[in-house]
Amino acid sequence: MSDRVLITGGAGFIGSHLSDALLQAGHHVHVIDDLSTGAIENIRHLKDHPRFGYTIDSCANRAVVAELVDEVDVVYHLAAAVGVELIVESPVRTIETNVHCTEVVLSQAAKKRKPVLLASTSEVYGKSAALPFREDGDLVMGATTKGRWSYACSKAIDEFLALAYWNERKLPTVVVRLFNTVGPRQTGQYGMVVPKFVRGALAERDLQVFGDGAQSRCFGHVADVVRAMAALMADDRHSGEVFNVGTTEEVTIRELADRVVAATGSSSGIVSVPYETAYGTGFEDMHRRVPDTTKIREAIGWAPERDLDRILADVVAYEKTKLPL
Repeated sequence: MSDRVLITGGAGFIGSHLSDALLQAGHHVHVIDDLSTGAIENIRHLKDHPRFGYTIDSCANRAVVAELVDEVDVVYHLAAAVGVELIVESPVRTIETNVHCTEVVLSQAAKKRKPVLLASTSEVYGKSAALPFREDGDLVMGATTKGRWSYACSKAIDEFLALAYWNERKLPTVVVRLFNTVGPRQTGQYGMVVPKFVRGALAERDLQVFGDGAQSRCFGHVADVVRAMAALMADDRHSGEVFNVGTTEEVTIRELADRVVAATGSSSGIVSVPYETAYGTGFEDMHRRVPDTTKIREAIGWAPERDLDRILADVVAYEKTKLPL
């Protein structure tokens, strides 16, 4: 069955890949994006597709969102402030974008009972040391005086709001907590480490590793992530649920830099940069971020198919197409 789908933040990295996947599956897709972090370039290849449309506007525009929601069957809410650098530099924008836009989307969807998938983040686990992170685990936030945690807190509020709409108003909502999604089209502009490292290596620049480089992450391929999103929304039994989406292949940032240098055949060096230099005094980071993906595997049989080597190969191949001839 073909659905009419709205993707907020649809010109972003993940949103554009989700558009590709849903169109390939036969759905009609409309995206809304204010291009604050997304880019027309990400969806240019779709502009002439007969089942694709787009609106350049903010999800804060309640009238526009109401009209678009009215015309679709399902909403994927991906629009958000993203990237550590953006969060540190623009905490007001981060909080306002994440909380206000989510309220607008959920309120309009509730009026017409349109199911919503909310894209959240592993950042909500905060400083928890209960690894691997489970969806029912405690969230441990840092102090409000540390702007680093404004993103995590705003996304946690988004989750509470989405789940409240399900519990109180029976709006079908599903929350996915994404763990470091990477792949082609991702910008390194706001601190995303994989494209930043790959572009640096291809340019033979030194790669800057913040802190001691011992902090570890699990990187998931965007194609695996959007497959999980689509599968969750195709099954109406998961309303009111939260799911981790990511891989359990853990790598330190220093090891990542080494692997990017190897994958690109670069002669780039690797240098350490103190957090204070990169983000200012008092910046706090998570040492490890590893998901427990048991819940989504048992719910829909999902598991990642692409490992870090494949991710790096795909990102390197994409970034090479962007190099000047």
